[in-house]
Amino acid sequence: MSIEELIAMNLGDLADAYAARKLSPVEVLQTVMAHAEAVNPAINALFCFRPDEALSAARASEARWKANTPAGPLDGVPMTVKDSVAMVGWPYLHGIKANAELPPSSYNSPPAIALQESGAVIFAKTTMPDCGLLAAGVSSMHGITRNPWGLKWNTGGSSAGAGASVAAGAGLVSVGTDIAGSVRLPAGHCGLASLKPTHGRIPHLPADTMRMAGPMARSVDDAARLLTVLTRADERDTWSFPNDGTQYHQRLGRDIKGLRIGVLTDMGFGAKPEPAVRGAIEAAGRLLAGAGAIVEPMAPPLDFDGYAPIDLFLQVRGFVEVSGLPPHGDDGINPYVKAWAMGGERHSGADMYRALGAIGKMKTALLAAFEGWDYVIAPVLPVVNFPAEEPGVSREVPLAHTVFTAMFNQTGQPAATVCTAFDDRHLPIGVQVIGHRCDDLGVLQIAKALEQLREVTMDWPLTPRA
Repeated sequence: MSIEELIAMNLGDLADAYAARKLSPVEVLQTVMAHAEAVNPAINALFCFRPDEALSAARASEARWKANTPAGPLDGVPMTVKDSVAMVGWPYLHGIKANAELPPSSYNSPPAIALQESGAVIFAKTTMPDCGLLAAGVSSMHGITRNPWGLKWNTGGSSAGAGASVAAGAGLVSVGTDIAGSVRLPAGHCGLASLKPTHGRIPHLPADTMRMAGPMARSVDDAARLLTVLTRADERDTWSFPNDGTQYHQRLGRDIKGLRIGVLTDMGFGAKPEPAVRGAIEAAGRLLAGAGAIVEPMAPPLDFDGYAPIDLFLQVRGFVEVSGLPPHGDDGINPYVKAWAMGGERHSGADMYRALGAIGKMKTALLAAFEGWDYVIAPVLPVVNFPAEEPGVSREVPLAHTVFTAMFNQTGQPAATVCTAFDDRHLPIGVQVIGHRCDDLGVLQIAKALEQLREVTMDWPLTPRA
């Protein structure tokens, strides 16, 4: 089978083909691996290829399918996970060259356990920027990860390699992590469907008040299937929820008539969306209105800078990580990350406490603004893209353009993405769908509705484009 035929299928189709013996997990892995090895030199999205280990897992999956005993909804699916998802025996580098000689991970994170128990075939890890503290595909360890829709353009970050590889067909789905938009931003840049789940829906380690793992895929159906597998309780993550048994991929159909959906194009501070982005969000609103939803503009929810205290918190976090790295030379850490993170040294404990208070104020105001809306659609980021070599839209504050994503890591609300438009360079523009806490299914249903209503064709860049 060709990669083009494989990419035309969703994971449900693939499972049906396995069950009917029309395809073999071994055959599918070999197709995906060959394609990944062919395109990776151009996009630089994958590292730590493990073909022998993957082939062994694919053969075990093939045996289960022949016995009609698949392990779960992802059995036999060739996929990847982000550098920062710990797996026993695999490197955990956090995108930092100074960590190159660290021993492999000695523990499995909850997403890794869930994937392995479901029979997924993990064949490589995906690249990320240093410390996960750039919304760009630039790393001291991995180099520059490039967007397959246009190699001179950025992938976003920090799940940079996940975004680029899935868009290029180098793996069927991937797991990223999100601290200020790190799943949604590369999904937006690379045309993917994704979900930053309600905080606690997908457990992850180290346990964190703002970071969580999330699925990245070429379709909402596939992202939902991945969520079904990743949702579980793990007492090592203090905030993780019990699994309520929701089969997300089986419940995406929904009549959206009468739903109240706000269109948010101005947070009340920070960068405003450029015309192409604003136009895409407003057009998405019209699509939902045409399907019967009550769609209206949403007033700016904040009248103060809601990102500044988040940036301070992340800067101090970065300082702690950077100052604790193994001995290294000048090239051991990305200079933009280091310059920004080292500014955290000047902040006191009182500064941090005040920042947490300001974040709490922002959360209260933002959640209050959501009252009366069932869902809100918004940009993923205010620009369509920026050059691949850049650490962000701003070099001085590398995460400043996360104004439409970072706040929802703090409120814990679920936020999905789906591509609904391209600009005149044929670069993807994503729409973010935000819902109330614990309504992960709902935001995926709205994203699915947009996916069905969109007026663009996803001509995936299986051959990366100049």
